Amino acid sequence: MNKLFILFFSVLLMITPLVMQAKETIYHVQAEAEKDQYHIDVLTFLFKDDDNFQLKSISQNLSGSRQISELKNGALSVAAFGTSQSLEDDLLPIRIPILKGLLGHRIFIIKKGAQAKFDQVNTLSALQNLKAGQGVTWSDTKILKNAGFDVVTTLKYPNLFPMLEGDRFDYFPRALHEPFSEVQARPELNLTIEKRLMLVYPLALYLFVSPENISLASVIETKLEAAIADGRFDEFFYGHPLIQTVLQRSQIKERKIFRISNPDLPSNTPLERDELWLSVDNI
Repeated sequence: MNKLFILFFSVLLMITPLVMQAKETIYHVQAEAEKDQYHIDVLTFLFKDDDNFQLKSISQNLSGSRQISELKNGALSVAAFGTSQSLEDDLLPIRIPILKGLLGHRIFIIKKGAQAKFDQVNTLSALQNLKAGQGVTWSDTKILKNAGFDVVTTLKYPNLFPMLEGDRFDYFPRALHEPFSEVQARPELNLTIEKRLMLVYPLALYLFVSPENISLASVIETKLEAAIADGRFDEFFYGHPLIQTVLQRSQIKERKIFRISNPDLPSNTPLERDELWLSVDNI
C-alpha cells in the first residue's frame, strides 16, 4: 500500500506542474501602426494578472475582412472593429466601447495650405459640399453617404493619402486617435491636420470573437465590467499615452462640432450607459 501511495504521489508531483502551466492562448493581430496598438494594450491590461491565459500575436498584416475570416475559423481569437449590424450578425461582440466612443469623433487630414477653405465652413451643408475620402467597404462610408456627404472611395487604405495630396478629395476624416501618427508616418506627402472642425457620430469600437467562442467573450466582458466598476478602466484609458496625446493635440474644446446620425448602429449599442462614453463637455 505504501509503495502504491508513493507511486501515486510521485506521478501527481510530475503532472501537477504540467496542469498548472496549461494556459489558454488568446491570438490577436500584431499592431502594424501606433493607432492599432491600443486594443492590444486593452487586452494586456485585462489579462496581465490572469495565469489562465496568455496573449500571442499573429504577425501577418491582415485586412479587416481577413481578420473576420480568421476569427470564424479559429486562427484568431479576438479582434477590434467599429461595430455595425452586419458585423454583429457575423461575429460575437463584447458590447463595451473600448475607446469610449472616440471612434466616432472625426477630425480631418487635409492638404497643407488648405486650412483657409475649412475656415469658411460654419454649417453642416458647407462641409457636405466638400469631398471626403474613405475606404469603399468602411462603415464610416455608409454613415457619411447617408448624411448627404460627397464621398470619394478606394479599396485600399494606403491609397487615400496620395489621393488627398493629389486633390482627388478635400479631406480625410479620421478618428481622434488616428491622424497624427498617420501624417507623421508620411513626411513625403504634403499633409496636415485641420484645426477647427470635428464631425461626431455614435460609433463603438468593440472587441469581437467567433460566435462559437462564447466562453472567451464572457471572460472579456466580465473583466471589462469589473474594471469599469472599480475605476481601473478609466484610469487605464485616460492614462494611456495615445489617449493623452490625442486629447491634448486635438484641442476638442476649440473645435466647431457637427453631429450626424449612424443608421447602421445596432439597436443593442449601450448608449444609455453614460459611464461607457467620453463626453466632450467633461474633457
